[in-house]
Amino acid sequence: QVRLVESGGGLVQAGGSLRLSCAASESIFKLNVMGWYRQVPGKQREVVATITSGGSTNTADSVKGRFTISRDGAKDTVYLQMNSLKPEDTAVYYCTAQSIFTTYWGPGTQVTVSS
Repeated sequence: QVRLVESGGGLVQAGGSLRLSCAASESIFKLNVMGWYRQVPGKQREVVATITSGGSTNTADSVKGRFTISRDGAKDTVYLQMNSLKPEDTAVYYCTAQSIFTTYWGPGTQVTVSS
């Protein structure tokens, strides 16, 4: 069982920045893929960015150029740097980790961007 704990969410004005952190309970290099998803009430959860165990990253078109996913293996932590935030980025952001057996989810952290 892998536990994921997100932090760093909050309220920010449009154009501002936030950095989300996701601390894992075991080595992130044992996990095939880690990533960030977001969800707005009444809509499906959507992928924001992912990073593989080999370090390859992928970012959704809607946030490309503004959001960056990275990791610190020594801290077993994955980050999401969010710049130039827009009101439409408002959502609950979830950290996820995929092993060969299953997918784990964190409890989520709220990000609210005011106009």
